[in-house]
Amino acid sequence: MALPLIRLAVVDSTQAFLRRNPHLGFCVVLAERQSEGRGRQGNRWESAAGAGLWMSAALPAPVGVAPGLLLQRAMGAAARALDPEGQTLGLKWPNDLVARKEGRLVKLGGILGEQSGGRLILGLGVNLTEAPEIPGRAIPPACLAELGLRASNPNDFAVAIIHEWNDLTQNIQPLFKWPESGTAIHWEDGQGTCLGWESDGRLKVATAEGIRRLSAGDVAGMA
Repeated sequence: MALPLIRLAVVDSTQAFLRRNPHLGFCVVLAERQSEGRGRQGNRWESAAGAGLWMSAALPAPVGVAPGLLLQRAMGAAARALDPEGQTLGLKWPNDLVARKEGRLVKLGGILGEQSGGRLILGLGVNLTEAPEIPGRAIPPACLAELGLRASNPNDFAVAIIHEWNDLTQNIQPLFKWPESGTAIHWEDGQGTCLGWESDGRLKVATAEGIRRLSAGDVAGMA
């Protein structure tokens, strides 16, 4: 499906723009800057002009795909568009775009999703040429340019990503997924050992109380 691309100089957030304009139907919004970009759990997402890819797309809602898995597939598809050789980018559960730099994970992007009136609205933010400085993060921000990846025109990336998002029934696998089975992790209300990623997108974890399957949360490695 060929979707119209709306370009904006500044917007509060591309996700909010599509949410309050349902009459636009299926389309893509690309902004040079967001003044109120948001990540998972309501965290502020720095969206400076010229520094990254800030976009949202309203798509037909796929049938029969679990919400968590849908976002993982969408981010996996975006990773393929951003890193066609598949040599650098991976996925941190539940759906963060990450890479390995100097022996540690760094975060390059995030994704949000919601369904409204038969539309699936996906919001994607990726640091292309600059990354904000956020002290104290277990997984610090980074950008494509500092990893040696091509940080081309955001418009070109948006077109490539939308092409990939045309079929989210594909099971696209990134270069790596973290945490891997056997990794000791903790999250907001628990800790345990990762046993793997479930087919519906949940994370299977062995804890002192038994097996848990996480559907959301911010996991980190044990120190």
